[in-house]
Amino acid sequence: MRRKEVLFVDGYNMIGAWPELEQLKKRDEIQGARDLLLFELSNYQKYRDIEVIVVFDAQFVPGITSTFEEFNVTVVFTQEGETADSYIERTVKQHINALTRVVVATSDAAEQWMVFQQGALRQSANELLMEVNYAKSQIRSDVSTFYDSRIRRRSPWDVTHLEKLDRLREEIEGQSD
Repeated sequence: MRRKEVLFVDGYNMIGAWPELEQLKKRDEIQGARDLLLFELSNYQKYRDIEVIVVFDAQFVPGITSTFEEFNVTVVFTQEGETADSYIERTVKQHINALTRVVVATSDAAEQWMVFQQGALRQSANELLMEVNYAKSQIRSDVSTFYDSRIRRRSPWDVTHLEKLDRLREEIEGQSD
């Protein structure tokens, strides 16, 4: 039996650390940065088969306290005055057990220490970005391998033969004009 994995993500910490998201934030496109973060984590979650909970504190969206699903990721906006750190510290305890591996992604050293003391693993923003990028490259490789195998299965020719045929077709079409 495989252990369940839960990844808690300090949303604004990632936005401040991931270059593409930070650029959106600097252009005052914080909603775009949040959406892109959720989209990237959704793909990562599906590929790794884990549960992802992204926590945003009330710093940029006061009074919106809510929890909802977006791109199959659980999104939490804390209550006004509550930080993402305090929410994560309080909630991580509820998920830690012998059958669940809990990881908290934040570059806040104090937060990393607190969750580590509770039994969760810690991951920096850069480490999570590297993992997300690695998963994206694996997804591209898997898709390429899948389509290559389909081409080979339906045709006695390999990809190089098909490329040569395509060039020949283009030459013939060019001569007929």
